[in-house]
Amino acid sequence: MSNIQDKVVIITGASSGIGEATAKELAVKGAKLVLAARREDRLKKLQEEIQSNGGQAVYKVTDVTKYEQVEELAAFALKKFGTIDVLINNAGVMPHSFLYKKKVEDWDKMIDVNIKGVLYGIAAVLPTMRERKSGHIINLSSVAGHFVGAGSTVYAGTKFAVRAISEGLRKEEYANNIRTTIISPGAVDTELPSAITDMDLKPGIDEIYKGAIAADRIARAIAFAIEMPGDTAINEMIIRPTRQER
Repeated sequence: MSNIQDKVVIITGASSGIGEATAKELAVKGAKLVLAARREDRLKKLQEEIQSNGGQAVYKVTDVTKYEQVEELAAFALKKFGTIDVLINNAGVMPHSFLYKKKVEDWDKMIDVNIKGVLYGIAAVLPTMRERKSGHIINLSSVAGHFVGAGSTVYAGTKFAVRAISEGLRKEEYANNIRTTIISPGAVDTELPSAITDMDLKPGIDEIYKGAIAADRIARAIAFAIEMPGDTAINEMIIRPTRQER
């Protein structure tokens, strides 16, 4: 039996990309899924697909930039399934731009989703995990959380922050048997590049993403981390296309 069987897993950003692929991967392995995103139509479609294949899934429309909504998401999971075993903080945005363009709204959006959304997710699930002395929090960073490229300055800053937050969480909660994992993907075939409006940057990003790998590659890595026995934590993985330099 898979170590994922019957685990209650919350996935943010579940309506597309890595979140959607992870939901499908974990459903096959017997997880009880709580799907969260802003687009209800996509959540409903994903839930129906999972259920039609014999899996278990519920969903709740959630904006991770709203603290109250993330708290309500955790309460919803507890009400439906009685526990929370895993949180996957997957929601993220990537509107790259050069700093001199002063795309302040994009900066604010990245900080709100990529940093605050992760913190809100952690805050929402930590009390129940600490009480049970068991749990697993998986945060999605990026290769941009390991190096900074021109035009990715703010995005990279948010993803460096995710790694710092995750390591701090690990040090604070390892004694409570709470596992932490940082997943840092390279170019993955998702909607992320579509948010880029800086036309001086977009052609270069589009070129990199021509070699993007499928989102299910990241989903399989997430499943691997969860499947490890409870005494073992996969703390960090970097996953790139083989032919991606950085």
